Amino acid sequence: MDKQINTNFEEAIFAGGCFWCTEAVFQRLNGVEQVVPGYTGGSIKNPAYREICTGRTGHAEAIKISFDPSKVSYSELLEVFFATHDPTTLNRQGNDVGTQYRSEIFYTTQEQKQKAEEFIALLEKEQIFASPIVTAISEEKPFYNAEVEHQNYYNDHREQPYCQVIIDPKIKKLNAYYSNKLNTAN
Repeated sequence: MDKQINTNFEEAIFAGGCFWCTEAVFQRLNGVEQVVPGYTGGSIKNPAYREICTGRTGHAEAIKISFDPSKVSYSELLEVFFATHDPTTLNRQGNDVGTQYRSEIFYTTQEQKQKAEEFIALLEKEQIFASPIVTAISEEKPFYNAEVEHQNYYNDHREQPYCQVIIDPKIKKLNAYYSNKLNTAN
Protein backbone atom coordinates (compact mmCIF):
# COMPACT_ATOMS: atom_id res chain seq x y z
CA MET A 1 0.00 0.00 0.00
CA ASP A 2 1.35 3.43 -0.92
CA LYS A 3 2.15 5.84 1.87
CA GLN A 4 -0.38 8.64 2.11
CA ILE A 5 1.09 12.03 1.35
CA ASN A 6 -0.13 14.74 3.68
CA THR A 7 -0.88 17.78 1.55
CA ASN A 8 -1.54 19.84 4.67
CA PHE A 9 2.15 20.20 5.53
CA GLU A 10 3.52 23.72 5.83
CA GLU A 11 7.08 24.99 5.61
CA ALA A 12 9.10 27.12 8.00
CA ILE A 13 12.61 28.45 7.41
CA PHE A 14 14.85 29.42 10.32
CA ALA A 15 18.47 30.53 10.55
CA GLY A 16 19.86 30.25 14.05
CA GLY A 17 23.56 29.65 13.76
CA CYS A 18 25.06 26.36 12.65
CA PHE A 19 22.52 24.29 10.75
CA TRP A 20 23.83 21.09 12.33
CA CYS A 21 22.42 22.40 15.63
CA THR A 22 19.06 23.63 14.39
CA GLU A 23 18.50 20.52 12.27
CA ALA A 24 19.14 18.24 15.28
CA VAL A 25 16.71 20.18 17.47
CA PHE A 26 13.79 20.33 15.04
CA GLN A 27 14.17 16.71 13.86
CA ARG A 28 13.05 15.66 17.34
CA LEU A 29 9.72 17.48 17.40
CA ASN A 30 6.46 15.63 16.94
CA GLY A 31 4.74 16.89 13.80
CA VAL A 32 7.96 17.74 11.98
CA GLU A 33 8.10 15.58 8.88
CA GLN A 34 11.44 16.72 7.47
CA VAL A 35 14.28 19.13 8.24
CA VAL A 36 16.67 20.08 5.46
CA PRO A 37 19.82 22.11 6.15
CA GLY A 38 20.81 24.62 3.53
CA TYR A 39 21.57 28.19 2.57
CA THR A 40 19.26 31.15 2.01
CA GLY A 41 19.20 34.92 1.98
CA GLY A 42 22.25 35.43 -0.21
CA SER A 43 23.20 36.87 -3.55
CA ILE A 44 24.49 33.95 -5.64
CA LYS A 45 22.75 30.87 -7.01
CA ASN A 46 23.68 27.37 -5.84
CA PRO A 47 26.30 28.35 -3.26
CA ALA A 48 28.62 25.75 -1.76
CA TYR A 49 29.59 25.41 1.88
CA ARG A 50 33.13 26.66 1.21
CA GLU A 51 31.64 29.87 -0.25
CA ILE A 52 29.16 30.32 2.59
CA CYS A 53 31.97 30.06 5.15
CA THR A 54 33.61 33.18 3.73
CA GLY A 55 30.56 35.26 4.67
CA ARG A 56 30.75 37.04 1.32
CA THR A 57 27.70 35.46 -0.35
CA GLY A 58 25.17 36.91 2.10
CA HIS A 59 23.64 33.49 2.75
CA ALA A 60 22.77 32.19 6.19
CA GLU A 61 23.07 28.59 7.27
CA ALA A 62 19.39 27.71 7.66
CA ILE A 63 16.92 24.87 7.87
CA LYS A 64 13.72 24.29 5.93
CA ILE A 65 11.15 22.48 8.06
CA SER A 66 8.19 20.59 6.66
CA PHE A 67 5.61 20.26 9.44
CA ASP A 68 2.05 19.14 10.11
CA PRO A 69 0.26 22.11 11.73
CA SER A 70 -2.33 19.76 13.24
CA LYS A 71 0.49 18.29 15.38
CA VAL A 72 2.84 21.25 15.90
CA SER A 73 1.95 24.88 15.31
CA TYR A 74 4.14 27.54 13.78
CA SER A 75 3.99 29.33 17.14
CA GLU A 76 5.39 26.24 18.85
CA LEU A 77 8.19 26.10 16.29
CA LEU A 78 8.97 29.74 17.06
CA GLU A 79 9.06 28.98 20.78
CA VAL A 80 11.56 26.15 20.28
CA PHE A 81 13.60 28.27 17.85
CA PHE A 82 14.03 31.09 20.37
CA ALA A 83 14.66 28.70 23.28
CA THR A 84 17.49 26.82 21.56
CA HIS A 85 19.70 29.59 20.20
CA ASP A 86 20.77 33.08 21.27
CA PRO A 87 18.67 35.61 19.33
CA THR A 88 20.51 38.54 20.94
CA THR A 89 23.92 38.15 19.31
CA LEU A 90 24.38 39.75 15.91
CA ASN A 91 25.96 37.39 13.37
CA ARG A 92 27.14 35.01 16.07
CA GLN A 93 26.22 31.82 17.88
CA GLY A 94 28.84 30.88 20.44
CA ASN A 95 32.18 30.50 18.67
CA ASP A 96 30.56 30.58 15.21
CA VAL A 97 30.98 34.15 13.97
CA GLY A 98 29.90 35.70 10.66
CA THR A 99 26.77 36.74 8.80
CA GLN A 100 26.23 33.10 7.82
CA TYR A 101 25.42 32.40 11.52
CA ARG A 102 22.86 35.17 11.93
CA SER A 103 19.48 34.75 13.57
CA GLU A 104 16.75 35.18 10.96
CA ILE A 105 13.24 33.97 10.25
CA PHE A 106 12.33 33.62 6.57
CA TYR A 107 8.54 33.67 6.48
CA THR A 108 6.64 31.79 3.79
CA THR A 109 3.26 33.47 4.41
CA GLN A 110 2.03 36.79 5.77
CA GLU A 111 0.55 34.87 8.71
CA GLN A 112 4.02 33.55 9.60
CA LYS A 113 5.42 37.08 9.39
CA GLN A 114 2.74 38.38 11.74
CA LYS A 115 3.22 35.51 14.22
CA ALA A 116 7.00 36.03 14.24
CA GLU A 117 6.63 39.78 14.83
CA GLU A 118 4.10 39.20 17.62
CA PHE A 119 6.26 36.52 19.24
CA ILE A 120 9.36 38.73 19.26
CA ALA A 121 7.31 41.62 20.66
CA LEU A 122 6.06 39.34 23.47
CA LEU A 123 9.59 38.14 24.28
CA GLU A 124 10.80 41.74 24.41
CA LYS A 125 7.84 42.90 26.53
CA GLU A 126 8.39 40.07 29.00
CA GLN A 127 12.16 40.75 28.96
CA ILE A 128 12.92 37.06 28.43
CA PHE A 129 16.43 37.92 27.26
CA ALA A 130 18.84 40.30 28.99
CA SER A 131 19.73 41.96 25.66
CA PRO A 132 17.54 43.07 22.76
CA ILE A 133 16.57 40.47 20.17
CA VAL A 134 18.37 40.99 16.85
CA THR A 135 16.56 38.24 14.91
CA ALA A 136 15.63 39.54 11.47
CA ILE A 137 12.31 38.69 9.83
CA SER A 138 12.51 38.45 6.04
CA GLU A 139 10.44 37.15 3.19
CA GLU A 140 11.38 33.68 1.98
CA LYS A 141 14.24 33.68 -0.51
CA PRO A 142 15.60 30.87 -2.69
CA PHE A 143 16.72 27.97 -0.49
CA TYR A 144 19.61 25.77 -1.54
CA ASN A 145 20.01 22.37 0.10
CA ALA A 146 23.35 21.82 1.81
CA GLU A 147 25.71 19.16 0.57
CA VAL A 148 24.89 15.59 1.62
CA GLU A 149 27.68 15.49 4.23
CA HIS A 150 25.87 18.26 6.17
CA GLN A 151 22.50 16.50 6.23
CA ASN A 152 21.53 14.57 9.36
CA TYR A 153 24.93 15.55 10.74
CA TYR A 154 24.29 15.24 14.48
CA ASN A 155 22.56 11.88 14.21
CA ASP A 156 25.38 10.49 12.08
CA HIS A 157 28.29 12.02 14.03
CA ARG A 158 27.36 12.18 17.72
CA GLU A 159 30.90 11.15 18.68
CA GLN A 160 32.36 14.33 17.13
CA PRO A 161 33.54 16.90 19.73
CA TYR A 162 31.41 19.67 18.13
CA CYS A 163 28.30 17.53 18.55
CA GLN A 164 29.12 16.65 22.14
CA VAL A 165 30.07 20.15 23.26
CA ILE A 166 27.70 22.34 21.23
CA ILE A 167 24.69 20.28 20.13
CA ASP A 168 24.25 17.87 23.07
CA PRO A 169 23.37 20.72 25.50
CA LYS A 170 20.70 21.99 23.08
CA ILE A 171 19.19 18.51 22.86
CA LYS A 172 19.27 18.16 26.66
CA LYS A 173 17.49 21.52 26.98
CA LEU A 174 14.92 20.44 24.42
CA ASN A 175 14.34 17.17 26.30
CA ALA A 176 14.01 18.98 29.63
CA TYR A 177 11.65 21.77 28.57
CA TYR A 178 9.76 20.31 25.62
CA SER A 179 9.43 16.60 26.40
CA ASN A 180 5.69 16.81 25.66
CA LYS A 181 6.45 18.00 22.10
CA LEU A 182 9.00 15.35 21.20
CA ASN A 183 8.68 12.59 18.65
CA THR A 184 9.06 9.37 20.61
CA ALA A 185 10.79 7.70 17.62
CA ASN A 186 13.97 9.78 18.26
